[in-house]
Amino acid sequence: MQLRYNPRVYPTPGQQIELAEAFGCARVVFNDGLRLRQTAREAGEKYISDAELSRRLITGAKATEERAWLGEVSAAVLQQALADLNTAYRNFFASISGKRKGRKVAPPRYRSRKNNRQAIRFTRNSRFKVLDNGRLRLPKIGDVEVRWSRPLPSDPSSVTVPSARVIGGPGQDAGTWPTTCC
Repeated sequence: MQLRYNPRVYPTPGQQIELAEAFGCARVVFNDGLRLRQTAREAGEKYISDAELSRRLITGAKATEERAWLGEVSAAVLQQALADLNTAYRNFFASISGKRKGRKVAPPRYRSRKNNRQAIRFTRNSRFKVLDNGRLRLPKIGDVEVRWSRPLPSDPSSVTVPSARVIGGPGQDAGTWPTTCC
């Protein structure tokens, strides 16, 4: 059984900028992957594999001058954006083939810059770390202050950081970012 904890993180203004850049890069990679798969389908080409998509959109794009800024964020964030796209396609295909129970799932849609529901995910491969002083070390972002509601029984396998614009309703502090540790 896997438990989920929802501590709040308090990034510095510089870390908030780096998180915003990571949200934008993940959105761009997701949208580029969706665009590549849609154009391949319309052209009658075969389905682009996950490895090919990663090679084109992450490794290849970082080498170009116009997309060199993708190297400023953790590669794990970009890989997780493509993993989210793959999950969306798998759910869509399972839905239309009847393997998935429940209502039909729509095909993946482009992610909007204006949508408040943006999130990035760090997995164990990204080498995030819960430090002894209670801070959370995120790759290419730094040590972020965390308020843990309880001690963790073990190191989390992933950390999801949603955009701060998701919160901010009545009774919620400005400047706090809810995270999910699984």
